[in-house]
Amino acid sequence: MPSRVFWAAIVAVMTLALAPASGQTPVPFPRPGQPAPPAPKPPVTPPDAAPGAPASGTAPTELNLGVPVYPGAQFLTSYDAGRGQRYYLFGTNTPFAEIVVYYRTVLKQRGDLVFEAPATHMFDVGRFREETMAFPPSVTVKDYTWGGLQGYLNPKRGAQPARFSTIVQIVPMPPGSAR
Repeated sequence: MPSRVFWAAIVAVMTLALAPASGQTPVPFPRPGQPAPPAPKPPVTPPDAAPGAPASGTAPTELNLGVPVYPGAQFLTSYDAGRGQRYYLFGTNTPFAEIVVYYRTVLKQRGDLVFEAPATHMFDVGRFREETMAFPPSVTVKDYTWGGLQGYLNPKRGAQPARFSTIVQIVPMPPGSAR
């Protein structure tokens, strides 16, 4: 039979596990006749967002990114990568191999095929500094038609094309970093 110490330890662990949940403020269910709750506030750009970087819905320029964007690629979105960095996604229906050849030519480097399936090719565009960066500055090209997939779903509802066969992710150098 388990000792009292064993049961005391179990109770202590359960108490600690449930403590964060008990600190949440409950939100009442709406009732008929009550006024509607206020609309949520629009998101605020986080203070650690890179200065001079476009917001997530704004298409960045090659000047902002420091690398060329494949001609005709559509800007999809950007995400906060942390440590003052963002990464930017672009979609295109140009085949993966053609996009890789384009970036080999304009960046004047071979890059690395980091995954064969699904095909993912990465080009370094700056030196990674672990102490100041979340992601290495790079251009990553990924094939979203691998294995018969239909492509990357366009995050913009009703926009054309509905899917992209190839996605280009660009992580620029953080502002103030030497190339």
